[in-house]
Amino acid sequence: MSEQPITYTQSPMKTKTISRLLFVDNWRLALVILMVVHHVAVIYGAGTPFYYLEPPWQDPLAYLTLLRFVLINQSWFMGAFFLISGYFIPQSFDRKGVSSFLKDRLLRLGIPLFIFIFILNPVASIGRYFMPVYLGGVTGPFTWQQYPGLIGPGVLWFVELLLIFDFGYAAWRKMTKNRTPQVEVSSEPPGYLAIGAFVLALALAGYLLRSVMPMGKATPVLGFPTPGYIPQYLSLFVLGAVAYRHNWFQTIRNSMGIVGFVTALGATILLFPIAMSDTLNWLGNGTWQSAVYSLWDSIVAIGMCLGLIALFRRFFNNQGKLASFLSQHSYSIFFIHAPVIVFLALALREINVEHLLKFGLASIIGVPLCFGVAYLVRRIPFASRIL
Repeated sequence: MSEQPITYTQSPMKTKTISRLLFVDNWRLALVILMVVHHVAVIYGAGTPFYYLEPPWQDPLAYLTLLRFVLINQSWFMGAFFLISGYFIPQSFDRKGVSSFLKDRLLRLGIPLFIFIFILNPVASIGRYFMPVYLGGVTGPFTWQQYPGLIGPGVLWFVELLLIFDFGYAAWRKMTKNRTPQVEVSSEPPGYLAIGAFVLALALAGYLLRSVMPMGKATPVLGFPTPGYIPQYLSLFVLGAVAYRHNWFQTIRNSMGIVGFVTALGATILLFPIAMSDTLNWLGNGTWQSAVYSLWDSIVAIGMCLGLIALFRRFFNNQGKLASFLSQHSYSIFFIHAPVIVFLALALREINVEHLLKFGLASIIGVPLCFGVAYLVRRIPFASRIL
């Protein structure tokens, strides 16, 4: 397939515009679908706290399969979201300026976050009333005295953290007097040595943070469920902004993408079992297993991002009507998917089938259901301007 051409126009302020990258839209869409399936796996794998859980205690194969699926996803796919988000931030800031940029971020991110914190997160939390207490369930009927305990960002922690990064980017541009670099249409992407150094620095930062903030402990007040990944999220967000300036998404070689996939697979085969060899020591607290785990997830994060950029640019750089429709609703999925899949799981809870089959059934139903609900939500007056 031929690649979409990119057109640059140079203004007196030396800003640039970039045509829509369809392969990035398609990549983001695939990530959104994976996010929904990931959270369905959390429900049926019980590897981490969630609004509703059906643990496969009598099926160790299902538990181990879904736990590993969740952990492998967690190692890279949210970082990929931040990479993509960072890629489009400079263009938006250059076009709008600081004031309009921040207003747009508050509109597009702040309003959905506010609604989710105070309405949709409590609605999704109804699943806690159908779980046993030892899994975080709540006994007795709901009372309004319990409502404050249900308020929180929940799965929209991504939007919360992205809003913080966006304000940080605006502050940085303001401190540097809003300078923009010269356009580099054909800049060479970093070589393997630079990528390797980046991976090692990222692994070290993750290991040090997890030594004091182990995995599995949410950040107080802000509610980030995996603060040990913040170095990855921040660095990939910044890397995305740099990649935009240098057009790296278009110039990364396909061979580098193949190497990224192979390296990620090799690290998963070799390092992941070593890190998981001792129960829970991989979570942090300065253990050697945590160091191996941090190295593994850093390799996977960068390898998967390189591989998927090359893969989607080569094979998925166009959109038909269906893909275009789904892409328009992908951000809305972030906003609505938690209560949708919780209520779906509750509707399926009396179906007694093997957990992996139930996970597959819920995923097959849940993904199109989320898009259907997102379509209806976006038809609410003014909702499409935000979502």
